Formats: sequence, C-alpha cells, structure tokens
Amino acid sequence: MKHETIASTSSPCLLAERHRDIIWHEPASESHALLNGLSHCFGIHLDEVNADPDQHFVNELGRLFRKCQVEPETSLERHNRPWGNVYLIQHGVLRLFRESPAGKMAIHHFFSEGDLIWPVFGRSRTSRNTLCLTAVTPATLWVGDFSSFRAAVQARGNGAWEKFAIVLTEEVAELTSMREFRKQTMPAKERYRILLEDYPELIKRVPDNQLASWLGVEPATFSRLKKATNTG
Repeated sequence: MKHETIASTSSPCLLAERHRDIIWHEPASESHALLNGLSHCFGIHLDEVNADPDQHFVNELGRLFRKCQVEPETSLERHNRPWGNVYLIQHGVLRLFRESPAGKMAIHHFFSEGDLIWPVFGRSRTSRNTLCLTAVTPATLWVGDFSSFRAAVQARGNGAWEKFAIVLTEEVAELTSMREFRKQTMPAKERYRILLEDYPELIKRVPDNQLASWLGVEPATFSRLKKATNTG
C-alpha cells in the first residue's frame, strides 16, 4: 500500500510567510505606555476611534514628556534645589526621602509602576526644598517639566489642576500620618507584619536597610524581624 506523504508546516514557517490565516497587529508606539499611564492618572478612557477633548488633552500632555532610563541610586531630585520635574514610572521603584547633614535618611514613600510623581508641597518647588527623589531599582521613566505640566492641566479650566492635585496630596498626607501613628503606637514586630501584608512587592525589590528606614527601625532590628519571620 502506498502511503501518501503529507507536508506539514510549523508555526515559524507560517510566521515567515505572513500567512493569511494569522492576524497581524502593528506594534504599539513607544509612547503607548506613557499615554495609557497619563489617562489612568486622570481617570480618562482612551478611545482609539473618536478623538474627543479628553484624548486630545492626554496627547498634549504626552508631548511634554521624554523617556529616560536610570540605574539604581540615580538622584532625580535633591534637597536645597527647586524640584523641577514630573515623573511617570513605566518600570521600577523610586524612593522619596529626606536626608540629614550627617547622612541619616528618613524615607517617606516608595513609588512604583504607574505612579505619577510631582512636587506636591509648595516649598518643594523652591530652593528651600527638603525632599529628595532617587531610583531604588533600574527604572524606565517618563520625565516632563513640572511647570509646563501644571500649566497644561490648568488650561483645561474648571479647577482641573486643583481637582487633580488634591488626590495625590491627600494620599501622601494620609500614608505619612498613618505611618507616624504606627511608629508611635505599634511595636516593631507588628509594623513589620503590616509591611509584609500590604507591600509584598517592596520586600522583593527594595534593600533591607531602606525598608528599615521606612519602617522606623534600626537595620539590625529589621534583620532580626526578617529572620524570625522566615524561621517561624
């Protein structure tokens, strides 16, 4: 009996031939992540079909940003200098902190993917700025001039800037006050437990000494808490 030979074609061959049964999509533009991030921060749903005013606004904001890749411990904003930029994190972790003349660090907040960071407090926009912003991990950022960014949002009218600004202002104030409350009322062991439950990703990505500073304990204490948890 003569067997019929059946030719088979693998997926790579189909890809090479741009086979008609495969649906091809054009790759997203480099700024796609930026526009999506901005629209999320402003609560805007982008419609690829209808160019409505909201979409036009996001597109205009996007033109203010440039892409930047930085290494760990890259200083982005420093104390005693006006904070000049706004940052949207595409990938990575940044820390917001103050540092004493002796080099002692007090970490106030960590920011990660999707966060938009700008000088919330008026003093930070002057030479009296006491806040620092530094990369914790390798980071891909979108960076824009803060004054231009604020002017673009203000141009929308109807108190657009005030409505936008108060969200992050309240969030930072609430997190800061809650962390201070916990430092004053909770033992270190309980604060460490909350850290594990609420910020599991930070545990994996942020060095222990920085987490210790954020938690308000000495590095040696943090190491004991970590060891006790891992062996418990």
